[in-house]
Amino acid sequence: MKNLINIRYFLIGLGMSFFSTSCVDLEEQLFSQVLAEDFFQNEEEFISALGAAYSSLGGIGNSGSLWSINEISSDAIVVSHKGGDWFDGGQWLQLHQHDFQIDNPFFQNSWNFLFGGINTCNRLIFTFEGSTNPIATTFIAELRALRALYYYWAMDAFGNVPLVTDFNDLESPATRPRQEIYNYILTELNEIIPLLPVAKDASTSGRMTRWSCLMIRMKMYLNAEVYTGTAQWALAAADAEEIINSGKYSLMPVYRDNFIINNINSTENIFVYPYDKVFARGFNWVMMTLHIASQSTYNLTQQPWNGFQTVEEFYNSYVDPVRNPGVQGLVWKGLAQERTPGTIDGRLTNFLVGPQFRADGSRLEDPGVEANDPDGPPITFMPFLNEVSPGGLRQAGARIGKYEFERGGTDNMSNDFVIFRLSDAILTLAEAKFRLGQTAEALALVNQIRERAGNLNPYTTLTEQNLFDEMGREKFAEMTRRQDLIRFKKYGEAWWPFQGMNRPKRVHAPGSHWELFPIPDPQLLANPRLTQNPGYN
Repeated sequence: MKNLINIRYFLIGLGMSFFSTSCVDLEEQLFSQVLAEDFFQNEEEFISALGAAYSSLGGIGNSGSLWSINEISSDAIVVSHKGGDWFDGGQWLQLHQHDFQIDNPFFQNSWNFLFGGINTCNRLIFTFEGSTNPIATTFIAELRALRALYYYWAMDAFGNVPLVTDFNDLESPATRPRQEIYNYILTELNEIIPLLPVAKDASTSGRMTRWSCLMIRMKMYLNAEVYTGTAQWALAAADAEEIINSGKYSLMPVYRDNFIINNINSTENIFVYPYDKVFARGFNWVMMTLHIASQSTYNLTQQPWNGFQTVEEFYNSYVDPVRNPGVQGLVWKGLAQERTPGTIDGRLTNFLVGPQFRADGSRLEDPGVEANDPDGPPITFMPFLNEVSPGGLRQAGARIGKYEFERGGTDNMSNDFVIFRLSDAILTLAEAKFRLGQTAEALALVNQIRERAGNLNPYTTLTEQNLFDEMGREKFAEMTRRQDLIRFKKYGEAWWPFQGMNRPKRVHAPGSHWELFPIPDPQLLANPRLTQNPGYN
């Protein structure tokens, strides 16, 4: 187990599994509590209380989460319906095909994750405000920063949401327009950024700092035209430059090292959630993406679920596939040793493809192989996806290998989950400069990312398309793809499954109501002051 310190230590002290997605009441009352004047006497006691606020983030890395609705509704990740598996009333297909329904439980899960976190922050802010200890101010600023992160995610996903900042406000909150939420978050960030720590060390690991708040504000400005109708490229560039020029962070020499099991020492990761397979559980990608039989590959204590796959076209953005018409998808140029110099992308570690083996080196086989499986019982993760429903092949689709899987591991992972990373700031600066007409500077920044990615030839020119493509390759599965698609006006385009297949994706124009998720039906029923987003009534 990792040597967890400060907020990590107190997360372990909570002994939590992961944040429950039960119904969240923004007006929850406390019937017993430790009085601030009796407890908050020193820094350690404040930090121990902070653990409750940070533990709420633990719901981000599991299936049916905010991460899932963002990624599956993009062109990068899909959960195909595989015979009797993964239909679940069509809730996964709805996400990928942009057929969002207000009763889809994943919207409710995401809403509860966000407003549960907000409610916890409000409660602790109220408690800390009762302390006479002068250091309380710093910890209140930290809680406001975490609350701003939750509101940023809520505004991005749902747009028009309730605004609750007073724990004593017992009135059911009404929906507020996206512009008002945007203004509120910016005001909060502008006030608290000067109050937050600037250190990058053990004391700030997994906690909100000046740099993580600058990342939130940078992302707000980057997407300001979507959120408010007014672009803020120069302001996005300024925040990105401050982060980059701080000298606090640097690109890791090897891309993969940001996502290994013991990634606590990454020089690139700005803000993370420190999962732990025993004490801070909930990160179960190992279950979500691996084949059922992959239990024998990694000697896992639990059987994986064989769900999440990479969309073929997205995988192919890293490689140039060569199909054998007789055995679709089993012959491709995608493995590093098959690529020509100048085209090997080290970020192929984002995926698991090719023949699979047991831990003893023998060939892994599928006991439930389908009759139309192109290579029979032996399991080969192939980029090819035959269909989204109902007969998706059990071994089809490159699997999500971004985070290292532990051999002998459980159904929970111990990697730090990356929320903000330096390369995102570099690519944001590149996009902002590109939009402002500073193409040469933008090109140099993108090539900096490509150089770290491996033996890739630098771009000689920068276009909107290859900038977009590079963002996708670098930030795969980091909960940014939907946002990027919307900003580049590609979210409504057709993607796999293609027209002519049994379940084509909905095509819609930029600015369509499908760019926001619906307010979950249970929230509308519980609070009549909430208003459904346009297009979902």
